[in-house]
Amino acid sequence: MQKKMSRNTKSNLITYGMVAAAFLIMQSLISMDRISYLVEGLMVPVCVYVIMAVSLNLVVGVLGELSLGHAGFMCVGAFTSAFFSKCMSDVITVAPLRFFLALLIGIASAAVFGLLIGIPVLRLKGDYLAIVTLAFGEIIKNLVNVLFIGKDSDGFHFSTEGAMSLNLKDDGMVILSGPQGITGTPRDSSFFVGFILIMVALFIVTNLINSRDGRAIMSIRDNRIAAESVGINVTKYKLMAFTISAAMAGAAGVLYSHNLSTLIATTNNFGYNQSIMILVFVVLGGIGNIRGSVIAAVVLTLLPEMLRGLSNYRMLIYAIVLIVMMLFNWAPKAIEWRERHFSFLKKKKEAVR
Repeated sequence: MQKKMSRNTKSNLITYGMVAAAFLIMQSLISMDRISYLVEGLMVPVCVYVIMAVSLNLVVGVLGELSLGHAGFMCVGAFTSAFFSKCMSDVITVAPLRFFLALLIGIASAAVFGLLIGIPVLRLKGDYLAIVTLAFGEIIKNLVNVLFIGKDSDGFHFSTEGAMSLNLKDDGMVILSGPQGITGTPRDSSFFVGFILIMVALFIVTNLINSRDGRAIMSIRDNRIAAESVGINVTKYKLMAFTISAAMAGAAGVLYSHNLSTLIATTNNFGYNQSIMILVFVVLGGIGNIRGSVIAAVVLTLLPEMLRGLSNYRMLIYAIVLIVMMLFNWAPKAIEWRERHFSFLKKKKEAVR
């Protein structure tokens, strides 16, 4: 047992070290002006997608349930935190403190939604669960798009008919303007903050997987009936994994919203397409493989920008890379080829142990 725990610890330390090394390298290149402004601007989105991929892998890979509404939790965290930051921009002038409080609010709100959605939804299985979570993500996005919120000396005003129907006084301001979103959110997030949140997310997920609760969650994934027969509370552990995953998605939403001056709930940002893209990161990185999710999220986020000079062929090459990665990871012939040509690496590891 000690040997197994030691192996898990080494694997986790390798993951942490890989992320830290990547951060230091990119930060050095940024300080020396060795990368383009466009690539530098992708650093925070890369952190967002890494957190999203790691958190979704907790549900898909560790719990074994298919969720297609993960972007909905990101949307909740993004808009609640942006709403708080804009309201408090003149009250709390210390940016780090304001961002920290916004982060806590975004995480808490996403966790609450994850708990409320998880209670009825996690009783479903397979395709039914995927459809309901997909519906949740679309409901959240569309709800934000029709909601108008303003603030004046009388307090907050709500409407679904337009900004003019808020009837604000002269000292009032519109905070959430339906499809136009929230404008003027303080840009408090940074690449360093994103790196810290990635490390926290990795620490939470990796330690959960190797804990008693994590083993209970994985036993539910492997055989629910057997898990119930030995006294494991299936509902409790499924809700635990789902809520933690939603909370981390909320943290990613906070990071995302505080990197933009205007936050809009579009399909590409928080809709079905976003959820599918995060699921692609998880599948290509390896279902249940946390380190693979990190690598896939980084590579597939930066790849379109790296190929921008190829103009019309950019998305074609991107699609080919996706297909090749999928075949390399999951095709039986590719697995046999890897085992045949890289078996010496396993022998070396076993010899070292």
